[in-house]
Amino acid sequence: MSRKVVRASKFRHVFGQGVKADQCYDDIRISQMTWDSNFCSVNPKFVAMIVDASGGGAFLVLPLNKTGRIDMSQPTVCGHTGPVLDIEFCPHNDNIIASGSEDCSVMIWEIPEGGLVTPLNDPVVKLEGHSKRVGILSWHPTAHNVLMSAGCDNVVILWNVACGEAMVRIDSVHPDLIYSACWNRDGSQILTSCKDKTIRVLDPRKGTVIAEKEKTHEGSRPVKAVFVSEGKILSTGFSRMSERQVALWDPKSFGEPLTLQELDTSSGVLLPFFDPDTGIVYLCGKGDSSIRYFEVTDEAPYVHYLSMYSSKESQKGMGYMPKRGLEVNKLYTHIHTSSDLFQEDLYPDTMGPEPSVEANEWFEGKEGQPILISLKDGFATTTKSKEFKVHKSLLKTTSTAMGHQHGNTGEVHALQKEVKALKETVEELTKRVSKLESKN
Repeated sequence: MSRKVVRASKFRHVFGQGVKADQCYDDIRISQMTWDSNFCSVNPKFVAMIVDASGGGAFLVLPLNKTGRIDMSQPTVCGHTGPVLDIEFCPHNDNIIASGSEDCSVMIWEIPEGGLVTPLNDPVVKLEGHSKRVGILSWHPTAHNVLMSAGCDNVVILWNVACGEAMVRIDSVHPDLIYSACWNRDGSQILTSCKDKTIRVLDPRKGTVIAEKEKTHEGSRPVKAVFVSEGKILSTGFSRMSERQVALWDPKSFGEPLTLQELDTSSGVLLPFFDPDTGIVYLCGKGDSSIRYFEVTDEAPYVHYLSMYSSKESQKGMGYMPKRGLEVNKLYTHIHTSSDLFQEDLYPDTMGPEPSVEANEWFEGKEGQPILISLKDGFATTTKSKEFKVHKSLLKTTSTAMGHQHGNTGEVHALQKEVKALKETVEELTKRVSKLESKN
């Protein structure tokens, strides 16, 4: 009699468990927008959720410990004139959060310690460069103050947030609506998925296509894609028969997928969250009441099903807590194992809050690798949170120029450089004339 061989994996028994009712956030009027974004963001200090708002757009930011019933009068961040579509906390400063809206703008907010006590109407920076609503935001993982935005104008913009300037504008690559956009682990590449059923790997500074694959999924529903281990790409989408699929691709040889698995026939778009420390990917479906998790390895079939978390409630949005915000030291006291096993297997070193390169250095070509931290004894902040500085003189100039040239940010930036160069030339010629006149 043959025996079924069970694949060896240290994550085979991973499971999820919901928190108790008193640790939940209740009575929150979650936005009814049908946009396929995460709708929430979380870090070691705060949790933020997009909420319904009359006469504009708003989102709620709560300290993590403010659980229970949330009062209707709880102050919100409410500076947008249209519904908010996406929000994301900065990975290098837990008090900074970005928001994108139907009003075509991106806003950067600074949340006070302890949370909001009054409504927050004025952002520290307002970024204007899109001509249609902005539905995707993603902070650079290693460069300080670099933010990517993607809008329904099919344009991707890379911002130097500190001076409010659009540094790179990718406006001729995507012929249709952009469904997803993300960075790889060190921020040296961008991955996008588009309504034309193509996923593209881009050089973020040049705005050029490094590799692309058409018809990754045959269905007409949205495709989402993320980088996983060793530069590979995991995508979720739908078959021609509307079955939900997950696929793994190698961009070095984009011909056929390494694996393509059909999951079910639900209609919700699957949002993938990848944990680079463990190689586990979590698939969360809009409207689902379950979250599946898979392990991505270098052995066939490459994407291995592990388990599934099920709930009684359907999910509207999802947020991924950085591991430095988890109480791993509590887990450590409850497992009877060696510290080496804990360190290497359960919680290896993970990305910390410290950036490895500044925005201006990164735009000039310098790469920055992630700065990792140990979770062995629980993470304790040893360095001050990276201060958020806005260069107001630069910001004022840029905002004025953008006001006159809405939607042509790249052109404005180029013209400003030309004007500066011409001024320097004029000054140099004036000096030469003065020298000649003094000799005569």
